[in-house]
Amino acid sequence: MTSQDPTSSAQSGPWLDASNLPDRFASIAELEDFMARPSRVLADELDQLDGDIMVLGAAGKMGPSLCRLARNAAPDKRVIAVARFSDPAVKSELEAAGVETIACDLLDPAALEALPRVRNIVFMAGRKFGAEGNQPLTWAMNVHVPARVAETFRESRIVAFSTGCVYAFAPVDGMGADEDAPLTPPGEYANSCIGRERMFSYFSDLHGTPGRLFRLNYAIDLRYGVLHDVALKVKQGQPVDVTMGHVNVIWQGDANALALRSLYHSTAPTSPLNVTGPEVISVRWLAREFGRLMDREPIITGQEAETAWLSNAAEACATFGYPLVPLKRMMAWTADWLQRDSPTYGKPTQFEVRDGAY
Repeated sequence: MTSQDPTSSAQSGPWLDASNLPDRFASIAELEDFMARPSRVLADELDQLDGDIMVLGAAGKMGPSLCRLARNAAPDKRVIAVARFSDPAVKSELEAAGVETIACDLLDPAALEALPRVRNIVFMAGRKFGAEGNQPLTWAMNVHVPARVAETFRESRIVAFSTGCVYAFAPVDGMGADEDAPLTPPGEYANSCIGRERMFSYFSDLHGTPGRLFRLNYAIDLRYGVLHDVALKVKQGQPVDVTMGHVNVIWQGDANALALRSLYHSTAPTSPLNVTGPEVISVRWLAREFGRLMDREPIITGQEAETAWLSNAAEACATFGYPLVPLKRMMAWTADWLQRDSPTYGKPTQFEVRDGAY
């Protein structure tokens, strides 16, 4: 087994581990470089995989950092980012980082068929926000496209991003839904995500395609996410509604690393994997802690419901170990980032929604 020492890359720095986490990020560039820094175990596992890596739907909030992470962790493999690239800057930035790009609309059968047959596929395409405004498009992206991709890349490994929203709400006094829990969620978006999983499962059973159904809940970047949403409301003196009173979160860099490691830990047929942090976190507690960190008095409204969208990540923790970035470090980073009025995406997660309508 061989692997590159990331100290040779100015972008990567030393191997990422829990002992070398920064205290803050002075810029977007520092944040992006940190999320693209691989751990030794990620590099070793990708080194043992045959074939290159292609990421479908690579231009969203997580895709570019995942592609850069794969590039740094697997310097001897091709890393190919596939997306429509409606923002040309994303395409240029990926190419500057050594990632190959292919502009492709996955709804176009000819364009999908023309893609190279790469051994390792990370599927990140999908539609959430605006789902209620155009339900047919939501189902086309979340069910039809996965079926076509699963058939087209039946000889590949496929890690397919999914969501913890496929579960029904779980009692907040427990650990959340595990991978065997019934899939009976509210809302059309969540049910279309079940459809996505069913398509990958069907074709995996049919063709023996190895993979994982990567049920993520919720990824944290300083520019968006549940922690960002709560902290920003505290900072701006806006009410924090605690009706959806409990959440799970995981650092985006950790989530990306686990998605890539899931290629090595794929199963045939494919199988679900909950990916999130180990804590069931009180939103009320988050608001109070952010108030302390930012010297603000949080305004809290509502009363906690007895259930929430919660996932039990025990299997992922047993497989991969605990996430490298702990909750309180994420919170400190978020508070510092917002107090300095650093850039954000301006895209609320809508984690408070309980009827599944996005």
